[in-house]
Amino acid sequence: MVVSQVFVNGLGAVSPAGWGVTALREGLEKCEPIAARDLPRPGWEKPLRFRPVPPLSGRPAFLAHARLRRSSAMAQHTVAAALEALGERTPARVGIIVAMLAGIVTYTRRFYEEVLRDPATASPLIFPETVFNAPASHLAAYLGSTAPSYTLVGDDGMFLQGLGLAAQWLAEGEVESCLVIGGEELDWLVPDALRLFSREAVYGSGAGALYLTRNSEGALAELAAVTDSFSITRARNRLEAALKARSQLPPQSPDELLCDSARNVTRRNAAENAAWQDWTGARLSPKVVLGEAFAASAAWQCIAACDAVARDAFEAANVSVVGASQQAIAARFRKLT
Repeated sequence: MVVSQVFVNGLGAVSPAGWGVTALREGLEKCEPIAARDLPRPGWEKPLRFRPVPPLSGRPAFLAHARLRRSSAMAQHTVAAALEALGERTPARVGIIVAMLAGIVTYTRRFYEEVLRDPATASPLIFPETVFNAPASHLAAYLGSTAPSYTLVGDDGMFLQGLGLAAQWLAEGEVESCLVIGGEELDWLVPDALRLFSREAVYGSGAGALYLTRNSEGALAELAAVTDSFSITRARNRLEAALKARSQLPPQSPDELLCDSARNVTRRNAAENAAWQDWTGARLSPKVVLGEAFAASAAWQCIAACDAVARDAFEAANVSVVGASQQAIAARFRKLT
């Protein structure tokens, strides 16, 4: 869909490159995959590989909030990215959309381990953190927002669907502004599941946030379009879905950037590479550097695109997402006119 008068007023990121958009930018500028580490898998001698979020030197002040003291890493990364995107702003009716695939897997695993060990002693303190909507709920409570708060569960493309939903809310006056966040957290279950589909992929975790408003003053970029979502099915393969998404974007221009969802996995990249084979402009593949983090990866793609436009490196930036299992979808950001 063509988006009108929706502007990106803030960005926030937590990634294997570090905490903050600056760390993300510097990591991507190096164009070198961040070193992977070993993650033990119970019952196996051979470890899994992952790219972790580096620890902070101090405890963030927001963790003192009652809703966040026992929160999951997913919730903490979500709130950190959202607060960076907001900056000093304290909006009253801010909508919240959180996209994820695996979600809060660490607390879920811990809770069911306790249930299997002894149902009578499974901790009720852990259970609330197993709910997919927990990060969005915690963020809404921290901000004191009474505006809509949604959680979208699906593959990488759900983050871009979140951008489209946010644009709709803003156009209809449902919210005054909207935070769209994509996040994933680390637990051995996720890279182990990823390994079943691709042994070359390296898992990463973290979050990314875009703060959208109808106000162009001081904005970093304009959200110009979010394409329809094209499902990957037996009747429509990955290439056909990717081509459909690309067809809804304007023809390429030499002064534009393409932020794609290519991974360090040749087979998984084939459809997207074929769909964009005639692209001659600059191209950036955040997953190659940061790892596969599903919804968080799509958020990092959008952050990199907006950041490049905001720094006048390009007139516009296109984001292409060919998801892990469900859909192909794309978005476009451009300089303010």
